Amino acid sequence: MDWTQIFSNAAQELISPVTAAYALAALGLAVHFGYTGLLNFGQAGFMALGAYGYAISVLSFGLPVWAAVLVGIGASVVFALILGIPTLRLRADYLAIVTIAAAEILRLIFTTNTFDALTGSASGLQGYKGGFADLNPIPKGTYGFGPFEYNEYDWWVRIVGWSLVVIIALLTWLIMRSPWGRVIKGIREDEDAVRALGKNVYSYKMQSLILGGVYGTLAGMIFVLPRAVVPANYQTSLTFFVYAILLLGGAATILGPIIGSMIFWVLLSFFSGFISRAVEAGWLPFMTQVQAGQLRFILVGIAIMLIVIFRPQGIFGNKKELAFVK
Repeated sequence: MDWTQIFSNAAQELISPVTAAYALAALGLAVHFGYTGLLNFGQAGFMALGAYGYAISVLSFGLPVWAAVLVGIGASVVFALILGIPTLRLRADYLAIVTIAAAEILRLIFTTNTFDALTGSASGLQGYKGGFADLNPIPKGTYGFGPFEYNEYDWWVRIVGWSLVVIIALLTWLIMRSPWGRVIKGIREDEDAVRALGKNVYSYKMQSLILGGVYGTLAGMIFVLPRAVVPANYQTSLTFFVYAILLLGGAATILGPIIGSMIFWVLLSFFSGFISRAVEAGWLPFMTQVQAGQLRFILVGIAIMLIVIFRPQGIFGNKKELAFVK
């Protein structure tokens, strides 16, 4: 078994665009769930809007990169308003039901043949990366060392993705230490008490839903820069993965979602490579490669369960947040 290759592939996930995208999406859920107490199970919908908003703007309307990004963000704001207006005055579980359904409705709309000219139906979209690649200041060539050796475009995607993660993390850190952030955390603990102080709880919840949704939209854009936009990538399981990352790192933290995303994808890559090669070597004669692909999720789930059992507040969480997470 080639252990060097297995560890090399796992190490690459530390700085991959997918890891950065999931870190951004998890930061959005940290704003929703960790700081405000909003049960948003539709982060996959916000990511899909970011991906399709960007791709359609470039391919169908010929917009530049900055305009395509604004279109995606605008779509996520409208989506958040549609979700929040009828639900945020009600109990938290209503938002959970609406968001998980709305995200799935979006995915099915993008999959249907009715809008094939715009969305590409089940085949998705590609060929929208030219404008982004043109902004790349890195000369053509291959750079790096060891497992971290990529061409100029791959490095450009990683630089932009992780720079965005750092900017969003710093922005969230500043926001949560502002008066607005203190109100948000107060709503999480006892919204009736915050309402008694004269604060418009509904308005603050809506602002939080929009802010975390925009994070998810940016995550969706980073997610598709190295690949095509395919509706199958935005199933409900995507949101569950983001929640696993969030709880792994700590629900009401800044670094937690980032480190949690790194750990999640490194573990997933390691177990995927190990199991696949174990099947090839005959160590698991009772298992096919297809079954091995599912087993990796089981092993990652067990690893996350152990961390949650022995560190229930997450890696960067604290016990003050534990009661809320439970």
